[in-house]
Amino acid sequence: MGLSDMTYDDLMAILQKRRSIRRFKADPVPEELVVKIIDAARWAPSGFNMQPWEFVVVTDDRLRAKIVEITDSYWKQSKEMEAVRPAWQGKTWKLAGMTDTAFDYTHAPVYILVLGDPRTQAGLPMGVQCDRHRRRLIYQSSLASAFLVMHLAATSLGLASQWYSAVQTPYAACLIKDLIGIPEFMDIYDMMVLGYPAIKPPGKFLRERDEIIHWNRPAAGRIRSDEAVRRFVKKARGWTIATHRRKV
Repeated sequence: MGLSDMTYDDLMAILQKRRSIRRFKADPVPEELVVKIIDAARWAPSGFNMQPWEFVVVTDDRLRAKIVEITDSYWKQSKEMEAVRPAWQGKTWKLAGMTDTAFDYTHAPVYILVLGDPRTQAGLPMGVQCDRHRRRLIYQSSLASAFLVMHLAATSLGLASQWYSAVQTPYAACLIKDLIGIPEFMDIYDMMVLGYPAIKPPGKFLRERDEIIHWNRPAAGRIRSDEAVRRFVKKARGWTIATHRRKV
């Protein structure tokens, strides 16, 4: 299919099918599919085409198990932090970690760490280099673009993927860098968990299209009130917690 043959409906089909899957089969993923996912990421937009990314594919069982061990400490800390969550936000996370359900992410055969190389910021215009906030924002947006493309590519190949951002925490990043030999100056942006799905995910909870579109300027009363945002947060959190706990 050539570019001229692709349609908006083709794009929407992939977007609507993509989900963050948290239940995986242990079936191996062919190496050529992993390469295709990363090859797609190469085409992602990046600020001034600086392409600040590197990709580490982790398939070794020992290394993946160690990454699980390192990142699981975050969830134990997070559980304690949930105890101080404001009551209006709804139920708290009850999980001690993400590894207490059959076929959880530890069963996935592939982890892909997305690394950022901050040295590429030297290629940005001086007006950006001298603006610390904007320089960092462009750098992170570039990595986010590549990461999103990876998830869409995985979906198009019939694979399941999950974001696993616990690798970003200082403790985890420090130990993972040492574990697999990542240079200290590199950033761990995020990690994709990749495999074949063990569940069919539920329909996605979305805001209504007409609610979020504003032509020229927001009309009077169209921006949500504080109370409306609170109701949404409570509902969205409930949906998200349910998807994390979904049984096989």
